Amino acid sequence: MAVRYYYGTGRRKEAVAQVRLYPGTGSVIVNGKPAEEYFTRDTDMYCLRGPLQATGMGDRFNIMVRVIGGGITGQAEAIRHGIARALLEADPELRPVLRKAGYLTRDPRVKERKKPGLKRARKAPQYTKR
Repeated sequence: MAVRYYYGTGRRKEAVAQVRLYPGTGSVIVNGKPAEEYFTRDTDMYCLRGPLQATGMGDRFNIMVRVIGGGITGQAEAIRHGIARALLEADPELRPVLRKAGYLTRDPRVKERKKPGLKRARKAPQYTKR
C-alpha cells in the first residue's frame, strides 16, 4: 500500500505546525487558506519555501498545514521546520542538505520569563535618588 502523505511537526517559540505533504503540484494551504493569503509578508513566504527550494522539491508536493500559537513569523518558521521534517520522512537521503541549511534544528530561543521585582525579564524599575 502506498503512503498517502508524509507528516512532520515543526515548532518555534509558542507556534506549533502540523505539516502534511501529499504528492501533487506545489500548492500550500495554511489553516484552510492559500499560504499567499495567510502570510502577507514576502519574507515569511520565502522562509516557508526554504526547505523546498534547498532540496528542489517545490513542485512535487501539495502541503497542508495546521498551525496554532505564536505570531506570524514564528508560525512561518514553525512551518519551515515541519516541512523539513516531513521531507526527511519522504526521502531520508535529503538529511545532509537539510542539515547543512539548518532546517532540521529546532530553534531553542524562547521568551524569557518575568522575574519578581522587575518590570519585565530584565528591565528594573527606574532608580530615584530622593
